[in-house]
Amino acid sequence: MATPAGAPLHWDIHETHLDEAAFRWSQWEKALDAPDFTLEEVAELEEPVAAHVDGLVLGGEPVATRLLVPALTEDPERIVAAALALLGAEAEYGPALVLAALPSAEPPALAAFQRALELSPAADISSALPSLLKEDTVPELLALVLDTLGLHGLATAPLCAPFLSHPEPEVAAAALRAASRARLPLEPALLQRALDSSAPVLRDAAILAGLMGGHRSAWTTCQSVVGSRAPDGRLPLLLLAMSGEEREVKTLRELLSDEKLRPDVLWALGFSGRVTAADACVELLRHKPVAALAGEAFSAITGLAIAEEYAVAREEEDTALPPLEEEDLDADLASKPEDALSLPQPQAISEWWGEARQRMDVKHRYLSGQPFTPQALVEALLSAPMRRRHALSLELALRSRGAVQVPTRAFVTHQLVALKAARAAPASLLSRSFAESFRG
Repeated sequence: MATPAGAPLHWDIHETHLDEAAFRWSQWEKALDAPDFTLEEVAELEEPVAAHVDGLVLGGEPVATRLLVPALTEDPERIVAAALALLGAEAEYGPALVLAALPSAEPPALAAFQRALELSPAADISSALPSLLKEDTVPELLALVLDTLGLHGLATAPLCAPFLSHPEPEVAAAALRAASRARLPLEPALLQRALDSSAPVLRDAAILAGLMGGHRSAWTTCQSVVGSRAPDGRLPLLLLAMSGEEREVKTLRELLSDEKLRPDVLWALGFSGRVTAADACVELLRHKPVAALAGEAFSAITGLAIAEEYAVAREEEDTALPPLEEEDLDADLASKPEDALSLPQPQAISEWWGEARQRMDVKHRYLSGQPFTPQALVEALLSAPMRRRHALSLELALRSRGAVQVPTRAFVTHQLVALKAARAAPASLLSRSFAESFRG
């Protein structure tokens, strides 16, 4: 509903709506990867985002033309806020303005447009996006269109097929992701070419698409990549851990000796649910560079909260700067989600583990201290820290071969609908590990 015709527009109010929508959205977006936020808490952050976007929508076409369209060329946060408002506006003008801005947008801005398109339920622009799938469209925009169509369930074989062998790995990877989400069949030879790619983005997309489709070659590639000790990212490590297989966990534990891989290996081990993985985490609680990550992974397996007597009080943390000659001048100083993790108290945790370990079976897999079950996996998506939910959702999708998908980066209202469907899914759909058929 727009502002009634003839009613005066208070531009300062609409400008405030845009500023606040951008700021509140950036807070909400960061919370999606935070280790100290839950779904319920993120839902509270979502309410003001929706309120300010609605305020912009109510301004109608005058606000869209004078305020929102110029914002589509500004900072990413303002692009997302403005695009969300336009996508929620009247179909006669709003979505078309976003669509018109896409071809001239630079790659950094395209990422912001893609985020707005992912979050918007607007069917108008999703149905119009295929018109951008042309030979002269820049690769970044092709990838955006394919990923967006896939996320909204609009990917079809005729749309994806021409791009599955695209020379740009990012485009081919997006086509694979879209086809996988739509559960479209993939030609084995084409999949194998993607699995053999030297580009990690394409190889990883092929691994996921292959696992969704039950292709053993995808699992073999995943094992081979990790075995090479150069996985180029978290995904292959994470998938091996998610299999829950002790031999795969053993491979990961051996990789902990590689200092460069250690953070990503610890992240993966937290999803393995194995007692031996928890043992490995305890051994690294005193290794300061990864102590917080080791504590997080240990907590995910055992259920022990790294808090109170099991955490180091913040005022006890060593905040002294290192000597200049020891400082890494090339280090990335941007804040990361793991910066909010609690630092574990090694002695107290070791003593607790000495007793708790006796009650856990080394042959079983655990999730937050409880035996791993498909039902526990679904329920964890309601209670787990936000940054862990993306991987949990991935395992749910892999176990069901794509039949159960919970979009953990969508607005909470949409996530809850998907979670309700996941709870109603037959137990038989989720009872087998996604890697169980690949044993041997």
